[in-house]
Amino acid sequence: MTSLRKLGSSDLEVFPLSLGGNVFGWTADQDQSFAVLDAYTAAGGNFVDTADSYSAWADGNTGGESETIIGAWLKARGNRDDVVLATKVSQHPEYPGLSAANIKAAADASLRRLGTDRIDLYYTHFDKPEVPVEEIIGALDELVRAGKVRHIAASNISPERLRASLEFSDREGLARYVALQPHYNLVSRDTYEGELQDVAARAGLAAVPYFALASGFLTGKYRPGAAVDSARAAGAGKHLDSERGRRVLDALDTVADAHGVPVATVALAWLAAQPTVAAPIASARTPEQLPALLGVAGLRLTEEELTLLAQASA
Repeated sequence: MTSLRKLGSSDLEVFPLSLGGNVFGWTADQDQSFAVLDAYTAAGGNFVDTADSYSAWADGNTGGESETIIGAWLKARGNRDDVVLATKVSQHPEYPGLSAANIKAAADASLRRLGTDRIDLYYTHFDKPEVPVEEIIGALDELVRAGKVRHIAASNISPERLRASLEFSDREGLARYVALQPHYNLVSRDTYEGELQDVAARAGLAAVPYFALASGFLTGKYRPGAAVDSARAAGAGKHLDSERGRRVLDALDTVADAHGVPVATVALAWLAAQPTVAAPIASARTPEQLPALLGVAGLRLTEEELTLLAQASA
């Protein structure tokens, strides 16, 4: 049994890989999504990440498709109590922004789609600096007091706004962020490392990085001359054009060969070993893509391997 990790100062205990729900209702239909969710939980996974806006960007979608599929799966499997469910507010086309009224309305809409009475971890998806942190935290605190949300978290937020939010929560005795979801991986370290990571560490926040595999680049399937059939190929492929991207692939290949594991497993294991990180997020369209992701739970890299990867990605 894989040991679960405590999520910051919360009472949530999570599997060391969070399953990203961004593909559900986009590149994975309901049957495929159910198969992925079944395989993830069968392997001991319990931490499912989505957002109310997934996947409004896809043709014919309006937002909420991922939550609706996850809700249908939870109902079909009767396993709500076994899953730590994370979703986000601010980007749904019908519920944009972080005004107090919108946060509460969006949360109710998410609860309806998810078919549940509570959200375990509720993120502000993209911070809106025009809204005072007092208004945002006040609304989130009301949701916690009402029992609709267990814990709150932030994503895509500046160190200054994060610090101000935490200070307000502490000063007023209100619900306090327990986790942070930054853009962070071996080829994108600058957004998180430094001041933001320092604020998180000092405040005891757990980091749950998104784009943990750089839109698929860190799976190793993107190589010079290789054509990849993926909705995210353009985003991932750009890293091949950089010397840093190629250096990272070389280092990943070296470590992956030493352990006899896929490149993706090593990329996630490096991330999981970084200060503050509790569980990287990665998504799978098919159950066949899952083993390389789930392998992070059992792979411990040596100090030398962590250093090799860090230097390649510097």
